[in-house]
Amino acid sequence: MMRTLGLFVIFLFAAALCATAQTDLLLTQYYEVPSYYNPAATGTTDLLRLRVGSRMQWVGIDNAPRLFLGVADTPFRLFGRRFGGGMWIKQERLGLYEDLSVALQLSYSFRFLGGSLSVGLQPGMLNEKFRGSEVFIPDDDNYHEETDEAIPRSDMSGSVFDLGTGIVYSRRHFSLGVGCSHLMSPTVTFSSDHTSSSAESGREYEFKARRTLYFTADGNIELKRSLFELMPSMMVATDFNFTRLIATARVRYKQFLSFGAGYRHDDAVSLMLGAEYKGFFLGYSYDYPLTEISRASSGSHEVMAGYSLKLDFGAKNRYRQKSIRIM
Repeated sequence: MMRTLGLFVIFLFAAALCATAQTDLLLTQYYEVPSYYNPAATGTTDLLRLRVGSRMQWVGIDNAPRLFLGVADTPFRLFGRRFGGGMWIKQERLGLYEDLSVALQLSYSFRFLGGSLSVGLQPGMLNEKFRGSEVFIPDDDNYHEETDEAIPRSDMSGSVFDLGTGIVYSRRHFSLGVGCSHLMSPTVTFSSDHTSSSAESGREYEFKARRTLYFTADGNIELKRSLFELMPSMMVATDFNFTRLIATARVRYKQFLSFGAGYRHDDAVSLMLGAEYKGFFLGYSYDYPLTEISRASSGSHEVMAGYSLKLDFGAKNRYRQKSIRIM
């Protein structure tokens, strides 16, 4: 247990050295959807896992970020080897921008240094949309002009192939991972069938998805002679221009009820509550902002729900059904 704590603290300290800002919209309950941030996390348990979640960020502010996410992953065996498969779909809205992305995932796991090492690959599609028809520039705006060529005035969208990868090392009481999204830094070129002016039709608008790394660490420490478990976790997301650290400490009782607190560097403090029963899961988290944005927003809310089904990879399947005629 001390070795586990030591590794976790070292990794947390190293990650905290570079934490300053934020990349993609991050979930407070990131620990419930590890495969979303790292394809190597698919199939790392003997469970078929399904999760759906919604995040409402900065409630009280018009056009604040909104996120919906669906994630699924499962282990399977092929040619005597262990693999993991999964997929996720994300819909995100930030102001006049909309993002609808989908990805498939495949991972391969093998024994390594007394634990398990998993590597994963994630092909997908990135679709971006900008609602230029809703652009409004006030007359007293000192930064933009009504004829600003950098701002499209019609609805535009574009799609591009996306690729991610990752690696996860796990043992009984902890796991460490590094995932990479937008591996090739793809560029979405926007196009529109209708333009607000003939001049706009000749312009080209682009969106570049920055390559982003996700460093994760999770622990599961069983307290002796107790029904409680300590579950520390952390994640650092960086695109080398923008970085964010999230650290979380949770306690689980009888593998049923969990509660905890978290901290987003230079952003917010969080409280979370979760419950598991016969494979079903329901979780909620609340973020209270620590920045000036607290003057306009009461905080951020996040709800997560899902189901997990135990799979058997033993030589004999104890869940196998027999005909009553031969019992």
